[in-house]
Amino acid sequence: MKMEVNRDLLSLVDFGKSGGLVPVIVQDERTGEVLMLAYVNEEALKKTLETGYAHYYSRSRKSLWKKGETSGNIQKVKRVLLDCDGDTLLYVVEQKGVACHTGQYSCFFRTIAERKDE
Repeated sequence: MKMEVNRDLLSLVDFGKSGGLVPVIVQDERTGEVLMLAYVNEEALKKTLETGYAHYYSRSRKSLWKKGETSGNIQKVKRVLLDCDGDTLLYVVEQKGVACHTGQYSCFFRTIAERKDE
């Protein structure tokens, strides 16, 4: 299912604040779990909206990539939401397979510290 590319919506995203990239929080549609954080430039966002599948910008490779293109762990984007400041996106996705390159379902599986009640 393709999403309509809304040029007016694209103009609301503030790509200028962070040098042309904005963070994307990715959330599982079914469970509400946060799966990962990635970045998009305008081209990656357009590609996501045009195809209905998550595309991101790799800061290390300096190139566009489709999530799951080699692993098969694709993300079908159901909704794209923009935060109040216009500089962060939320992709609500149908995740196929795992989201994390480590093999974990979510990239957020490690605990740094737990607060102890005294």
